[in-house]
Amino acid sequence: MTLVIHHPELKPFIEQPWTLQSLDELVQLLSDRGTLNFRPLETGLFPAADADSYTGYHNVWVRDNIHLAHGFLAVGEKETAANVIHGLTKFFLTQQPKIDKIISGDLDPSDHMNRPHIRFDGASLSECDEKWAHGQNDALGYYLWLTSLMVTQHDLKLNAEELQLLARFPKYFHAIQYWQDKDSGHWEELKKVEMSSVGTVVRGLQAWETLLKVPQELPGLTGGERETLLHECDELLSHGMQRLAKTLPWECKSDNEKEQRQHDAALLFLIAPLGLLDANDAQAKTILDGILKHLAGDIGIRRYLGDSYWCADYKLKFDEESRTSDFSDDIGKRDALLNEGQEAQWCIFDPIVSVIYGQRYLQTSSEADLTTQMYHLDRSVAQITGPDRDWPEFRCPESYYLAQGEWIPNDVNPLLWTQANLKWAIHQAKLSLEKFSQ
Repeated sequence: MTLVIHHPELKPFIEQPWTLQSLDELVQLLSDRGTLNFRPLETGLFPAADADSYTGYHNVWVRDNIHLAHGFLAVGEKETAANVIHGLTKFFLTQQPKIDKIISGDLDPSDHMNRPHIRFDGASLSECDEKWAHGQNDALGYYLWLTSLMVTQHDLKLNAEELQLLARFPKYFHAIQYWQDKDSGHWEELKKVEMSSVGTVVRGLQAWETLLKVPQELPGLTGGERETLLHECDELLSHGMQRLAKTLPWECKSDNEKEQRQHDAALLFLIAPLGLLDANDAQAKTILDGILKHLAGDIGIRRYLGDSYWCADYKLKFDEESRTSDFSDDIGKRDALLNEGQEAQWCIFDPIVSVIYGQRYLQTSSEADLTTQMYHLDRSVAQITGPDRDWPEFRCPESYYLAQGEWIPNDVNPLLWTQANLKWAIHQAKLSLEKFSQ
């Protein structure tokens, strides 16, 4: 597979074997050029991107912020990670009435505008007015996972009100029957039962269960209540694990051909950062091999085959208002404009693949795993934007798409999720090189 390097200043790094020194030099260069800059809002949250306002990426997404928070946590920046969780917790407290009404049956969750909002104004912690596909169980599962994990590890403190909020999430998952609930998932599109969503909720429930079992005080939760919550959690986990066992390594199996999907790059997140599947597990290898075989392109990795978001000449086919609007109820209109092989190639995945192979290398000491880890780090660095064009250089875009026959960054540039993944991949590469040099 051809390696497309977009910035000439990065070629010397990519064309030589990585060393601890060259990684440090890369970090210094990227720091000088602002590639890995993160500017939080006063609430501690991060907008999805530093992009044109028409994209809507000035808003906060729960999922993106959890991935950012985990990235900070992975490299030791615990306070920044905790600030993200505190910001999200404050927002979800505003969503508690919806959560309670869905649990009690007084609000219809089939209308996804009734569900807890996963995209909102991060500065005011208020809902956005426009219609959106808020039925995204993965986003809520991510929040339960990382919040529970950080409290368990003593990297985060929650008060009684906040822990009671957290305790509502399993009840909410029960009310919507998450293991068979059709949600819009990571990509906010056609509603279907997706293993990337079911698996994320399962991982969230596992982390919550671990927290409940830890012998530490949890304000507002009595011993008896913890026992009840653990029983509730066991039942929910059983449902989810049964669904995963029936469906993985597929993303979705369905009698509806439109919903059926075998390979989806969102399944990577079940391996890293979630760790639901161990990097050396046979199921993880099958998912990883399938994604790299069917979805990897010369520049990045497609989300899934048939993905029409930022398909070829996207800006000519959609005006600004339509490009990033909610297509969850009418994706066929957009899909009709896609030609085979012209899906956008995303930049958030190669860093995750690099991390996964790095995790494998730390377990196996296999030089093949180390080589593959560094190859996907090469690809991640190669995706950083080049100079002399209509977009900023040294930035981490969301994806590259075909514009009049040329692969160029889309308008979501930079995407902070890409930045966080790249930062984590560099950190993981340092761990591997330290092991290799011993």
